[in-house]
This record gives sequence, structure tokens and C-alpha cells, in this order.
Amino acid sequence: MRILVFVVISVLIAGALDLHAQKPGKKFTVSGTVTDANNNPVSGAYILLNNKNTDVTTDSKGFYKIKVKPSDTLITAFIMNGGLKEERINGRTTIDFKLSGVVSQATPKPAVNKEDEQEYNIGYGTLKKREMTTTVGKIDGTNKKYASYTNIYDMIKGEVPGVHVAGKRITIQGPSSLNLSTEPLILVNGIETSNLDDISPLQVKSIEVLKGAAASIYGSRGANGVILITLVGSDGK
Repeated sequence: MRILVFVVISVLIAGALDLHAQKPGKKFTVSGTVTDANNNPVSGAYILLNNKNTDVTTDSKGFYKIKVKPSDTLITAFIMNGGLKEERINGRTTIDFKLSGVVSQATPKPAVNKEDEQEYNIGYGTLKKREMTTTVGKIDGTNKKYASYTNIYDMIKGEVPGVHVAGKRITIQGPSSLNLSTEPLILVNGIETSNLDDISPLQVKSIEVLKGAAASIYGSRGANGVILITLVGSDGK
């Protein structure tokens, strides 16, 4: 009888272990609230996983809920005029964020002008210049005058504001370095790169420079600023 009981228990344990092994990488839900420095709920804050964009934002009460994988280690709350806050997940299902900035979400809209309505790509979408709290530089690379440049480094040096180019070394004026390197994050058609040698000025559709709050969407990778390069034809145009 004892042997039979032992066998039954062993089978049950083995079955439980096998069931657990069949569900590796099972997602779980993380939820919480985002508040500003004055403990006011922040609506419309973006929630990122491992510094990558998601389609999750906070509601009118600052609440969010998102599915995460066991491999996801970092969760971030971000809003342009309130800053960014990162937290390690470490298996937690409730994570609240308190941003360092004070978010005013009832500010009257300023008078509209064409320059303020100009849109910038900041990685997860676009924002109008009047909505941004930092200076960016942007050029339309399709301008015929840029064809006179022999390489993209000279083009950036001569045309993109807020950028310093020495040979093939590019730095963005303004942001203080949080890393040992002072080189910005460079994305070509959304792909990170450190070598622009093969890109001709004739291939460039636009170049945008982000720093400060606009670059913080990329987390620590954007600490030295971000350069976004879009090539002609990359969006079907």
C-alpha cells in the first residue's frame, strides 16, 4: 500500500512539473499608476518595455495595464513634458511610477503658427514642435542643394543645426553624457548603426536630431542625443 501511494504521488509531481515545463515564457500582467512630482495622475503617458515602444498609454486616472513576458526586464513610463522613469520588473505585477516633472495637462493651447505645427518623428510617432520641451534640428534631405556634398558627414556638418562633426565623429551639442561614450544614438530607417560611410547625400530624405526629453524615449541609449536618418524610398515614397 505504501509503495502504491508513493507511486501515485510521484506521478502527480511529475505531471505537475511536466505541465509547468509546457508553458515556458508565459506572459503576465503588470499594472499601476503614473503620477507627476505633485502626485497628480498623468494621462497619456507612454509605457515602454525594454526601451521599445508599445501601444499602451495611461488613462485619465494615470492607470495602465500591460502584458509582459518573463524575458522583459525593464518597464518605462514617459511623457514629453514630465520626463521619464524606469523600473526593473523583477517579477512584480504592480509597478507605480512617479515622474520628476510636473505635468500640466490643462494648459490653454497657444496660438497656432506654421512653425509650431511642424511635426517631428521621435521614434514612437510624431509630435508637433509646440508640444516638445527641447530643441531639435531637422532638414529635408531632398533639397537639390545637398547634392553638392561629397559625403553624408559633410552634409550633416554643413546643414544640420546643433551637431558637431569632426571627421567621422558626430556629437550633439547640449545633452550631458550619462555614458562613457559621447556619441549619439544613430538610427537609419529605424535601425541602429555607427557607420554612415555607405550612405550618399542623394539617398537622404530627412535627418532629425533629438536631445533632452525628445531623446529620452530611447532610455539610456539616447543620453547623448539621437540622430534619425530616413532614406529616400524607405517609406514607399
